Amino acid sequence: MVTEFILLAFADLQSLQTLLFVFVLLPFISCVVGNSVILILVRYERSLHTPMYFFIGIFALLEILFVSVIIPKLLTNLIQDCRKISFIGCFAQLYAFGSLGVAESYLLVVMAFDRDLAINKPLHYSRIMNNALCIELAVAPWVIGFVIIFIPTIITAELDFCGPKEMNHFFCDFAPIQNLACSNPTVSNLATSSAGLIGSTVPFMIILGFYIHIIALISKIKSTRGKKKAFSTCSSHLTVACLFFGSTSIVYVKPKGSQHDRFLALVYTVIIPFLNPFIYTLKNKDVKAALKHLKLLRFLGQIRTRTFT
Repeated sequence: MVTEFILLAFADLQSLQTLLFVFVLLPFISCVVGNSVILILVRYERSLHTPMYFFIGIFALLEILFVSVIIPKLLTNLIQDCRKISFIGCFAQLYAFGSLGVAESYLLVVMAFDRDLAINKPLHYSRIMNNALCIELAVAPWVIGFVIIFIPTIITAELDFCGPKEMNHFFCDFAPIQNLACSNPTVSNLATSSAGLIGSTVPFMIILGFYIHIIALISKIKSTRGKKKAFSTCSSHLTVACLFFGSTSIVYVKPKGSQHDRFLALVYTVIIPFLNPFIYTLKNKDVKAALKHLKLLRFLGQIRTRTFT
């Protein structure tokens, strides 16, 4: 019986290992730092103490955890040629990665609902979206993610692994693991595809429905300035949602386990998490204003320190 797996990652691109290491490391650092800044701003900047930025802060936390499950192992693989991962460690990574990914999907649904409610019922928004409801909506995606991925993970773990243990991927994912099984993986494939539909396609369709409703509401606003203001609060979220669902749905709705999956996986595990903090800061006036305010406070603090010393 197999007790460990070997993640081949990009072993076939031996001459590019150092370049790939840099290509992965820099976005990883930028992602962690960028999302950490967003968390700090949402926590300490009073102007951002609103439901929308509360959910953005939760999303930033999810992003940090999401990349931290995969990228450190990939970096070790690239620089130290350490490709082994234990059986338990592999399925722990699989479960954590899948659960966090589904949690992100449904958190994006929550954020779309928040924007729809804010535009549809602006006068009643603050009363409806109270602290208790915000916490419930923030917790729900985590629960959904860990429940949905539990079933396909258990079914996949119960397959017989007695032969090859080399995985043509840089992290433990459903399709590459299922391809190594000695027993018939049909049920596992079906469970994975079902989880992919529920965890990716369903939330995307819900978000699409919310934005069709939002566009219909915005079209009824008479002033051009009002339309731009209403849509500006949704543009960042819409961009992130399109990038996220566009890349993940291709892999998980029909998990074929092809050799191209590892390159596509780089898109949603490295590139998109790297872009998300910039999308939320560069396209958001409130966050940019909060960053300037934070810099001003730091500057004033330095002046006070120098004055008293």
